[in-house]
Amino acid sequence: MVTASPRREDSAGTARTLHHWSGGQRLEGASGRFSEVTNPATGAVTAHLPLATEDEAAAVIAAAKAAFPGWRDTSLAKRVQVLFRFRELLNARSGELAELITAEHGKVLSDAAGEVARGQEVVEFACGMPHLLKGSATENASTGVDVHSVRQPLGVIGIVSPFNFPAMVPMWFFPIAIAAGNAVVLKPSEKVPSAALWLAELWREAGLPDGVFNVLNGDKTAVDALLTSPDVKSISFVGSTPIARYVYETATAHGKRVQALGGAKNHMVVLPDADLDLAADQAVNAGFGSAGERCMAISALVAVGDIADDLVAKIAERTRGLRTGDGRRSCDMGPLITRASRDRVSGYVDGGEADGATVVVDGRAGEFDADGEGFFVGPTLLDHVRTDMGVYTDEIFGPVLSVVRVETYEQAVDLINANPYGNGTALFTHDGGAARRFQNEVEVGMIGVNVPVPVPMAYYSFGGWKNSLFGDTHAHGTEGVHFFTRGKVVTTRWLDPSHAGLNLGFPQNG
Repeated sequence: MVTASPRREDSAGTARTLHHWSGGQRLEGASGRFSEVTNPATGAVTAHLPLATEDEAAAVIAAAKAAFPGWRDTSLAKRVQVLFRFRELLNARSGELAELITAEHGKVLSDAAGEVARGQEVVEFACGMPHLLKGSATENASTGVDVHSVRQPLGVIGIVSPFNFPAMVPMWFFPIAIAAGNAVVLKPSEKVPSAALWLAELWREAGLPDGVFNVLNGDKTAVDALLTSPDVKSISFVGSTPIARYVYETATAHGKRVQALGGAKNHMVVLPDADLDLAADQAVNAGFGSAGERCMAISALVAVGDIADDLVAKIAERTRGLRTGDGRRSCDMGPLITRASRDRVSGYVDGGEADGATVVVDGRAGEFDADGEGFFVGPTLLDHVRTDMGVYTDEIFGPVLSVVRVETYEQAVDLINANPYGNGTALFTHDGGAARRFQNEVEVGMIGVNVPVPVPMAYYSFGGWKNSLFGDTHAHGTEGVHFFTRGKVVTTRWLDPSHAGLNLGFPQNG
């Protein structure tokens, strides 16, 4: 929600006014436009976020541009020392960041702590940048001619991150970008901005020079400023597929390299030989963790053969025992991010029921362990879902697990490959031959075998296929290092002092 000044406060009168972060210091918003930041477990407004104007966005980008030359020319050894200090500070204060995430996103504290830990893996990967940036050299490639390659930073990097992982997703990008010598402008989701501002202050404490890491808060005005500014050399984005397509098309039209990670509809295939207790446990974990607000959440469970009744019963038994409520109260699952998200998810369940799906576990109503009016939908299990139902075709981004029944392995693979998304998928089986065949045949970027959420470690790259990725480069890992750098090849000849004379012919190797 966007409001104009004066701004209302929550019932306790404690709502803060937030700011941007530019050139190593706070930059107060001057647009007069604000959005409300809420605690989704209570519905209370906790902060007012300034939404940047085009001029404010330009000022933040300019601060990054001014900082870039000095940081680019800082030695790798000194850059990595700052990364190591940042790592140590984040390790020491990770609990503080997790609490901040829970207060604005709503996910339970253990899940928020896991998010920070996964982001920290990329920081640790980036600490190896001296090795990752090593080029190659060939002596005497031609007579008296040497050739070597180097990788150099791009300049100002734009990052546009989603609400569901306010720390981890930005950390997929900025540790590598900064270690490689770039300057960063991060545009966090206006629903969860505080983690980005917290990280900015941590960078300052770690000794990062002013202007190398900046936070630009705002809405489409801020995003478009990053997409179109000639001073921004690349865009890293995570969000829904329609916006990912818009980001990719707009930014590439303005000459930028882009990695735009879009939506998903992740399938978990369970073969008849699988351990059904293990599969049920993992289906609940992957379907309802973080209230289903994960791009890698399992939202479609494909039961192969005659196991569906037993598997659905096991999942239902586990689901009914989950406690939903305030993430700070040791609940199993927290709220959805906004009231609109709650209503949208409930609407999908309504539609699925109307289309003939069986509502096995209904999360639309119930008692939730929270104070105030939170944005809750409990874990929901639907059976006998058809592939023409909206609850199957659309990315719901909520705690709704749909069971689709098929007769054969081939039907399961065809179903996945026909889907327009290709982010992640999982196969549960004891059959190594089936698993090997599955990972070869399925048209998806990240695959798990008896692993429901196959998010790779930081030294591998993260990203899907088809409508789940726009651009050729995945996040972090080697692909991330290459995305934030450009290659140069240098050919040199040092002439002998006795060399003289002219030769106007085309150079020849010899």
